[in-house]
Amino acid sequence: MTTYSRRDFTKFALAALPAAGAFSALAPLARAADPKPNSRVNGVHIGLNVPYSFGSAPITGDEILANCVKLGLSAVELRTQPIEAFLGLPAGLVPARGAVVASAEAAANAKKLADWRAAVPMAKVAEFRRKWETAGVFVDVIKVDGIFKMSAPELDYVFALAKNVGARAISTEISKEASDHERVGKVADRHGVLLALHGHATTTGANYEAPYSISKFVGSNLDIGHYVAGENGSPVEFIKRNHARISHVHIKDRKRNNGVNMPFGEGDTPIVEVLRLIRDNKFNIQATIEFEYKVPAGSDRMTELAKAIKYCRDALA
Repeated sequence: MTTYSRRDFTKFALAALPAAGAFSALAPLARAADPKPNSRVNGVHIGLNVPYSFGSAPITGDEILANCVKLGLSAVELRTQPIEAFLGLPAGLVPARGAVVASAEAAANAKKLADWRAAVPMAKVAEFRRKWETAGVFVDVIKVDGIFKMSAPELDYVFALAKNVGARAISTEISKEASDHERVGKVADRHGVLLALHGHATTTGANYEAPYSISKFVGSNLDIGHYVAGENGSPVEFIKRNHARISHVHIKDRKRNNGVNMPFGEGDTPIVEVLRLIRDNKFNIQATIEFEYKVPAGSDRMTELAKAIKYCRDALA
């Protein structure tokens, strides 16, 4: 029997792709019969972390949705900002990503944001959900920034937001404080929505697993590229052991020893093995592409995203 390396697989997966700039030719064949996107391949739902994967330029919710449809993607991990913009959040109330409340003005805006969230009708969230699902894109996970700084009413709001938009999990960055996980984990348990903690290269398997004792609704958003770059061993073994706790895995290809992000198939991350593990065991884990490698000269982000999606589709075929 002939065997192939991961690099051989990459060559086969990308051989049929046109040169950069011919993105329209990359649309999935399945869409010829069905205008709605469908990125579920042999039981595995391929998704995308958005709007993050579309780059740092400002992008509206409608543009995110249109891009997903163009790419043939029917599942996403979506940050709350586009949802809240649809709900009518006044511009300027949400601190920039990574911002720290350090002034009287920022504190006042945080209070205004909390008051606005307390008055949001969930029927309006259902309208957002209908719009996206009518287009064929399902919000399986929402990403919530600053969740550990939220008051009890705001926590109830974001978990209600998740349920009403159709998400089964909320993802957020793992905290250094165990008390943060415990406080929010109890809210997750009450709402029946998984709190999926996301780690980086410095996050070990033990760091991911430690909060599991809080509640059955505390789990992981495992980033397999970061896991490999952090010299944590195989993400395959981690997923086998903890699959019931994992809502979605971030699919990217990094080199070992804190190496750089690479085009899919060119790094050390066992993307194909992970995808087939999920497929063969029918794990309820979204395969969420998180685009982080540098766009090659002469190409563009949408073309590279289409290549990454095709790589995953071919692995699952």
